Amino acid sequence: MQEGGKRKARVVTCPQCGGESLYAPENRWRPFCSERCKNLDLGAWASESFRVPDDSPPDDQPFGDPKVQ
Repeated sequence: MQEGGKRKARVVTCPQCGGESLYAPENRWRPFCSERCKNLDLGAWASESFRVPDDSPPDDQPFGDPKVQ
């Protein structure tokens, strides 16, 4: 991967559109392929479209099996 002390740039999959993206300092939006993809991803996080699944009940409901309580 290295030639003459320089690393060869990698091509990765853009997490937003699935297209090819250059993963190197020359690509200022890496790992995204473009500013548009970067902003779409940021907007999804800001609107809470990306969430981590949580099995715990809401705060107003008791924990555990209701039959046991």
